[in-house]
Amino acid sequence: MASTDIKPLVTHIFTADPSAHVFSGKLYVYPSHDVSTDIKDNDNGDQYAMNDYHVLSMEEVGGPVTDHGVALALEEIPWAGKQLWAPDAATRDGKYYLFFPARDKEGVFRIGVAVSDVPEGPFKPEPEPIEGSFSIDPASFVDDDGEAYLYFGGIWGGQLQCWTSGEFDKAAYSGMEAQSGNALYPKVAKLSKDMLSFDGVVQDVIIFDKEGQPLAASDHDRRFFEAAWMHKYNGKYYFSYSTGDTHYLCYAVGDNPIGPFTYGGRILEPVQGWTTHHSIVEHKGKWYLFHHDTSLSGKNHLRCVKVTEIFYNKDGEIKVTPS
Repeated sequence: MASTDIKPLVTHIFTADPSAHVFSGKLYVYPSHDVSTDIKDNDNGDQYAMNDYHVLSMEEVGGPVTDHGVALALEEIPWAGKQLWAPDAATRDGKYYLFFPARDKEGVFRIGVAVSDVPEGPFKPEPEPIEGSFSIDPASFVDDDGEAYLYFGGIWGGQLQCWTSGEFDKAAYSGMEAQSGNALYPKVAKLSKDMLSFDGVVQDVIIFDKEGQPLAASDHDRRFFEAAWMHKYNGKYYFSYSTGDTHYLCYAVGDNPIGPFTYGGRILEPVQGWTTHHSIVEHKGKWYLFHHDTSLSGKNHLRCVKVTEIFYNKDGEIKVTPS
């Protein structure tokens, strides 16, 4: 089924970058909240001027969707300057955590965390971003053993290319991304027990091709651009992501949550609009791909969240139609 044939989850607000989770048997979706702006599209991403988060929930896919209202607003975050981009959520020990990127007062993207007693919020932000965090698109994953991880990174407007030295280099932005050699890697760090800080160093998420070679920077059809996501299926770890300027959703498979991973294939072909961002979740025995397109507005910065069922063949490959 083409993305344009699928109805948006909600139409009363513009939503994007959906992070879907099942908490206490119920589906919760943590999207970005797109807003209208007069800013022209640019590679810096200024047109994506989001300033709060809503939480959506549903008892089942295809059923009524509840918008729980504003869960966190920009003015509530002491360190943030603008642009509340793609968030994610996790739960541990009865608390719920919302991870989110924003530009700080100097224009550098950092990742913050906010806490709630309930999955729909509202969430109370920590006064400072996570120490050692940078770039965008945090994706949290709590493994079966209780260990929690945070994946993040995005090039171009996401500033990942500015951190290759370990410090922020504003001049590196003009290069956008590596033109040769290995592709820029997404990042992962283990989270502390209280989910508020990194427990150890930030590491590269290395993605190999099926011949065991790291994906090349020139391989725009397969290399990481943004939109990290992690899920587990049949004991394997599936790291999925967007290729950005070629507009594919791809995945790679590994035996460990920090990798390395081997490229597995495409999940979704290009949809209407520039960005592609997603999540994958199991609910009531079925697997679902949440994603977005611009079919509601026709504008790149005003998107709508959609959901479709996905499938796995006997080899563990992801398919959008049954084998």
